[in-house]
Amino acid sequence: MAQVEMKKLTKRFGSAEAVDEVDLAISEGEFLVLLGPSGCGKTTLLRMIAGLEEPSSGEILIGGRVVNHLLPRVRNIAMVFQSYALYPHMTVFKNIAFPLQTQGMEKTEIQEKVEWAAGMFGIGRLLHRKPRELSGGERQRVAIARAMVRKPSVFLLDEPLSNLDAKLRSSAREELQQFQRSIGTTTIYVTHDQVEAMGLGDRIVVMNKGRVRQVGTPRDVYHHPGPYLADAPAGHRDPAGRPEQHLP
Repeated sequence: MAQVEMKKLTKRFGSAEAVDEVDLAISEGEFLVLLGPSGCGKTTLLRMIAGLEEPSSGEILIGGRVVNHLLPRVRNIAMVFQSYALYPHMTVFKNIAFPLQTQGMEKTEIQEKVEWAAGMFGIGRLLHRKPRELSGGERQRVAIARAMVRKPSVFLLDEPLSNLDAKLRSSAREELQQFQRSIGTTTIYVTHDQVEAMGLGDRIVVMNKGRVRQVGTPRDVYHHPGPYLADAPAGHRDPAGRPEQHLP
């Protein structure tokens, strides 16, 4: 586990500011959700934490250490993308084992760690199959198992459930939340879905136009939405005056 901090973190693409002076601190073991519409900067923020995008200015600290110029592989971070990014020609076992092999780990230790991860996610019976033989929910479990097998200090998820159908998405949310609580890894989760954010996060960070607009518990954000939501057009609000499922 590790604390993650962002200080005046900014990312510019030309004259456009995708992320605008974000100040944020995530506690050790916290499950934080970045919520906002497409193009609000949440994925760019996640990619900067991962080291896949270089900040234009500001600092990123992980475990109290500035990591702005560290390569992704030395930040001890694991990331799961929306597409899962599994290797189609590899079995489930080899997909999960791959990050361990790149570290030069011994075969016996790799075997133990892969079996541990597969057992945690209930995919032990799938280890000899390839991704094309798996359902969407099974591929999602494999992607998370591969990310977690290294036991990272920070776990980043970029809308990993968006490709699942509604019923499977609901059960996957519950599984993911239980898993995160059981291992206690600091987790940052990106979504545009308010229902998902309310059901997962210890805290929610609402973003819009590159800025943090509100930070609070799901209860706080639901009962006391910020003025940017309270002023939303009638078509974007439910009869009780709260925003609809997706931000305007």
